[in-house]
Amino acid sequence: MQIPSMETLDLHGKRTMIRLDLNVPIKDGLVTSDARIMASLSTIQMALDKGAKVILLSHLGRPDPDHLDGSFSLEPVANRLKEILNKNISFQPDWLEGINDQSNDIILCENVRYQAGEKKNDETLSQKIANLCDVYVMDAFGASHRKHSSTYGVLQYAKQGCIGPLLSNEVSSIKKAIDRPNAPVTAIIGGAKVSSKLGVIERFSSFCDHVIVGGGIANTFLLASGKQVGASLVEPEMVDAANKILQMENVNVPLPVDVRVAKEFSTEAEATIKSIDEVCEDDLILDIGPETTKSYCNIINETKTTIWN
Repeated sequence: MQIPSMETLDLHGKRTMIRLDLNVPIKDGLVTSDARIMASLSTIQMALDKGAKVILLSHLGRPDPDHLDGSFSLEPVANRLKEILNKNISFQPDWLEGINDQSNDIILCENVRYQAGEKKNDETLSQKIANLCDVYVMDAFGASHRKHSSTYGVLQYAKQGCIGPLLSNEVSSIKKAIDRPNAPVTAIIGGAKVSSKLGVIERFSSFCDHVIVGGGIANTFLLASGKQVGASLVEPEMVDAANKILQMENVNVPLPVDVRVAKEFSTEAEATIKSIDEVCEDDLILDIGPETTKSYCNIINETKTTIWN
């Protein structure tokens, strides 16, 4: 089924809820990097130009719905949006049972992950979100692989569902890279968990010359290769899946030869560079080392097509 794009729809006077990725870093109540906010501006402006009543929805971090303390609130994002757009932003903490849209303000709903059913793709939550709008726009590419209520379930019940320009452009770029890539091809895949990116890794491994894994994903691949990862973020249950990819003959999956480690995950922690064979049981792998960086740069410099996910 062909999913319509936001550009083709009549949004005049319609409650248009746009699922964005506004998952930005926040410190002391201030946004420290607004790159994702800036990337979303064209979508917001397009909806405004079409005469839509704009409602914005996003997640921020990984809050525990049972223990909310405000540290994952989107209110700082609302304040930054107001500064950038020079428009009134109506931040609504309690939005699920009804949105106050009497004014012409742009509405930003509180963190959707504050809702207990979001990550479970709860059917009731999906229906409630769908009932809040006339048009639901999925434009959060960074969260589009997750089967959550706001990224998947709501589209089963929305009066009109569509994809936004950011998501459309990303999909077009990926399709071009997959269907007509200039070889050699290198995929760079980051993230915390292999389980959330396994399908992507397997797909890219089927046609790429190199697949560089980073973040917590790299730790699981290191463990699968027989290396010590200490107290690092890792998924032992995904070791077999990682090992199958490492054994594939048609793709090179380079792994770190040196890493930056610390004893704790904090801004005050003292980091040291170690060979991957020197990692201790209480070490946290936080980044790759300089030798690994050089190795990866050599691969990328020889690459004609780079896909970064």
